[in-house]
Amino acid sequence: MSSPRSAPPPPAAPLSNEREAIIRARGITVRFGSKTVLDGLDLDIYRGEVLGFVGGSGMGKSVLMRTILGLVQKQAGTIEVFGKDLDSLNDRERAMVEQRWGVLFQMGALFSGLTVKQNVQVPMREHLDISPRLMDELALLKIEMVGLARDAAEKFPAELSGGMIKRASLARSLALDADLLFLDEPTSGLDPIGAAEFDQLIAKLRETLGLTVYMVTHDLDSLYSVCDRIAVLGEKRVLVAGTLREMLAFDHPWVRAYFHGVRGGRLAATIEA
Repeated sequence: MSSPRSAPPPPAAPLSNEREAIIRARGITVRFGSKTVLDGLDLDIYRGEVLGFVGGSGMGKSVLMRTILGLVQKQAGTIEVFGKDLDSLNDRERAMVEQRWGVLFQMGALFSGLTVKQNVQVPMREHLDISPRLMDELALLKIEMVGLARDAAEKFPAELSGGMIKRASLARSLALDADLLFLDEPTSGLDPIGAAEFDQLIAKLRETLGLTVYMVTHDLDSLYSVCDRIAVLGEKRVLVAGTLREMLAFDHPWVRAYFHGVRGGRLAATIEA
């Protein structure tokens, strides 16, 4: 890695037991057959922060995110979102919580047969009772919010670049004015310039919209440029959670290899300078 991206690291959010945990996971255990992927995992994500969630390939980074979203079944543990235990909610209450979060999956997950505008409108059609004209105006607003030109609204996913697909998917995830944003490897597949621009977009949206962001990533530059805290998954649990400086000081073989290795060494030198 030649150098960190140009954006300076954000000021670390103050760490305090009094901070509001938007997501509180306790004792999460997930198994697939005889294989245990997560075992008694605990994690807090606080209001207004960008948390970067990292770990080795196949360790379960995306599994935890999908478990919180209800896409993967857990065998043990509790998950609270916005102070509500998800297991205790009825269908209506669960739907109300889900309307407050947005999800950007790794490959975008746009509907290929719909235009960008129509993709952004999918959550609106499901949850809002508004006129087609207002829906069009809102969709265009979201499309422009993520840095796409208005004429992108009528394009189909096959006509978009990788970066445009990410932005269109982000616009859809914000269609219902989400408070909480889940990002699964948001910069994967992007060139360094596109990845840096996407990081800057996330930072701007967090600042202007007051979002809480849970970012599953392997991108060291994203950790440097946009994340307030980092949580490291290893040995089926969270090994450590804290600031980037705390990651650099943490004495664990995998954590040291990740943050002080060939790719992370120059970043570590920049932070520690």
